[in-house]
Amino acid sequence: MRVKVLSRNPDDYVRETKQDLQRVPRNYDPALHPFEIAREYTRALNATKLDRIFAKPFLASLDGHRDGVNCMAKHPESLSTVLSGACDGEVRIWNLMKRVCIRTLQAHEGFVRGMCTRFCGTSFFTVGDDKTIKHWKMEAPAYGEAEEPINTILGKTVYTGIDHHWKKPIFATCGHQVDIWDEQRTSPICSLTWGVDSINSVKFNPIEMNLLGSCTSDRNIVLYDMRQSTALKKVILDMRTNTLCWNPMEAFIFTAANEDYNLYTFDMRFLGKALMVHMNHVSAVLDVDYSPTGKEFVSASFDKSIR
Repeated sequence: MRVKVLSRNPDDYVRETKQDLQRVPRNYDPALHPFEIAREYTRALNATKLDRIFAKPFLASLDGHRDGVNCMAKHPESLSTVLSGACDGEVRIWNLMKRVCIRTLQAHEGFVRGMCTRFCGTSFFTVGDDKTIKHWKMEAPAYGEAEEPINTILGKTVYTGIDHHWKKPIFATCGHQVDIWDEQRTSPICSLTWGVDSINSVKFNPIEMNLLGSCTSDRNIVLYDMRQSTALKKVILDMRTNTLCWNPMEAFIFTAANEDYNLYTFDMRFLGKALMVHMNHVSAVLDVDYSPTGKEFVSASFDKSIR
């Protein structure tokens, strides 16, 4: 009687040392792997996506805020200084070279809705949900001194944005209307209105400094001239514009960040049609800012991407 037994060579499956990897038997017959090409394609696509994710120019994260960051401002004289305002009313000043917070202050009760720096860089302004406009020194107080603002203006309504003139001691706020303020006064020197809807954002033109643009909640982009008592021009889009930014090199060009996932670049002399529509975001565009050269801009969106 013949008996056939299985015989295996231990060299094929036994490790020589504990540091060696376990040998796994595999059958490479193509008939057993019908989706091999599709699987390899998916792996290659995922690897390419991961390479693009980790190729982002990420330098550091500035940690310290206890609540969400609602607004930011750049220092006009120092590239290494950035200001941020949070939803709990806290304002922090950061040193980008050392990547540390150099000053913290409790500016408002509730959200910090907007902030801007003075053109000389010696002070900055904030507005919040507590209906106040506060003027702060950029330098921290001396040892033993209390953290107090230079000036506090109590308004009648909530302010949603603020921007400072590029050369004069004048700043503009927005809420239910656009107010132009002198730093030495507690009441606006001029109020500009168009319609009854609230205004989300206001920005001064860095070249034609008497011009400023605003975005309203009724889908309008309204341009004002401080030398006139009425609005200069208006354009209506399909959805609401969150903010706009002027080109620092071309006086008549501005880009608007819209809720319809796109950015629109306009020439203020021809508002009938956008010069360019910038697509590819997959959610509402929240903010936009130009580079100093005027040839590039960066946008931030609700889809968690920066482009």
